[in-house]
Amino acid sequence: MPLHAYHFTAEMSVRDYECDMQGIVNNSVYQNYLEHVRHLYLKQVGIDFSEYTRQGINLVVVRAELDYKYPLVSSDTFVVGLTFCRESALKFAFYQDIFRLPDLKPVLKAKIIGTALNQRGRPEIPEAFAVLLNPGH
Repeated sequence: MPLHAYHFTAEMSVRDYECDMQGIVNNSVYQNYLEHVRHLYLKQVGIDFSEYTRQGINLVVVRAELDYKYPLVSSDTFVVGLTFCRESALKFAFYQDIFRLPDLKPVLKAKIIGTALNQRGRPEIPEAFAVLLNPGH
């Protein structure tokens, strides 16, 4: 998918301490990259993650599917593309791809499924999310 087709993109760089003994980014670090970009996206569209928490609404990941394609190394720059959509009545999905820069080599494909838990701990999609998930309605 071309970068302009994503709902949101963000550029980042690999830091030395994120690499393992083989000199490549440790597999668990990619989830940090993905989470950071999801938070940037939500903030850009007016959803304040920390304010939701203060209101007793917890945005949680319920499933993460990651397909590793090519390793990043120290000092690599990369872009994360994100698309946000409804997965089911009570779940949403972030489709996220990482590409190395400047050649756009595919690094990782991810599907992160989440939900929101209301003050009673029950799944419930907040109104602001519903608007994002149903544009034009």
